[in-house]
Amino acid sequence: MKKESFLLELQVLKEIAEILNEGTDLYSTLNCALAKLVQVTGLDTGWIFLIDKNGDFELVASHELPPALMNEEAKPMCNGDCWCVDKYNTGRLNKASNIMECKRLEDSIIHKWGETNGVTHHATVPLQAGEESFGLLNVAASNKLKFDQEELNLLGAVALQIGTAIKRIQLTEKVKEFGLIQERNRLAKDLHDSVSQLLFSINVTAKAGANVSDSPKLKDTFNHIQQIAQEAQAEMKALIWQLRPQGIEKGIVSALINYGEMLGLKVISNVKGTTILPSKIEETLWRVGQEAFNNCRKHSGQNTVYLQLSISTKKVKMTIRDQGVGFICPKDVQIPTLGLKSMKERVESIKGSFLVESDLNKGTKITTNIPF
Repeated sequence: MKKESFLLELQVLKEIAEILNEGTDLYSTLNCALAKLVQVTGLDTGWIFLIDKNGDFELVASHELPPALMNEEAKPMCNGDCWCVDKYNTGRLNKASNIMECKRLEDSIIHKWGETNGVTHHATVPLQAGEESFGLLNVAASNKLKFDQEELNLLGAVALQIGTAIKRIQLTEKVKEFGLIQERNRLAKDLHDSVSQLLFSINVTAKAGANVSDSPKLKDTFNHIQQIAQEAQAEMKALIWQLRPQGIEKGIVSALINYGEMLGLKVISNVKGTTILPSKIEETLWRVGQEAFNNCRKHSGQNTVYLQLSISTKKVKMTIRDQGVGFICPKDVQIPTLGLKSMKERVESIKGSFLVESDLNKGTKITTNIPF
């Protein structure tokens, strides 16, 4: 019997390891690994919470949840507190354990959210890799009130595999991000060394041609070429700044001020709070800021823009406004331009909120809130 149990454990660990080793996307990898775990162990359901350093949790994977927990797009799993998350956040959960009863299932019964399929208890395991903790793995089965020590040991081994995979995927994402930055820097340098220099040469040549030409028609042609070359130079300079923001190493505000001044804007800034922002958040703020500054330069009729950055322990808020011509922007109507839509999607992709407020002759205000 022990031999059969040992062989089963090896089979479970092998099949899950294959999934985790091949996975590159965090969410799909965790969902596939969880489904395999439930399948090969004969359990009925499972779910994974990722929990950040502030104790905030996110349901990132689930398999065959009872209808009661799937109510309103899994709302019971995404809101409120529970005993396993509470134990994790207070440091009382450091190994695979039995949770006597599930508070989320208990609440679903009280509020009559649906069938629980006989699931009342579950096992919970912290997801760890070395000194780091990432969240919880929970599994359950119909009418199963307790997991024995062998089952808990197996779950602990699987959780260690999952924790290591999470760490690997996170490191891979950082490497990709670094590679993207390097590629942007290379492209910016190439554009500066080739296209920008070519436009500069066209500009100088056209100016010289206009100066030596005796024909008014030819002089006008050279002046027109020079004007186009200057406009193209300005656009190329802005593009290079977008690829490689100068001053970003001194902070997002410094980079945006430099970019605004390059566009010919006067940037009045106000900063509250200081911290080192995660690179994804800094990148998002930079992209939103540059698009907002470009819109101000092209459409507001003003050359002054106001930039405010407020940083607290849980979120960063950036407000950019001008006192220009504005536009009609009802709150219940979709955002009108592709640029603004792109800004909104970028912010919401990292769980932030994006708000545009504008009215004719009253300017435009863009507010971005991002939790971290």
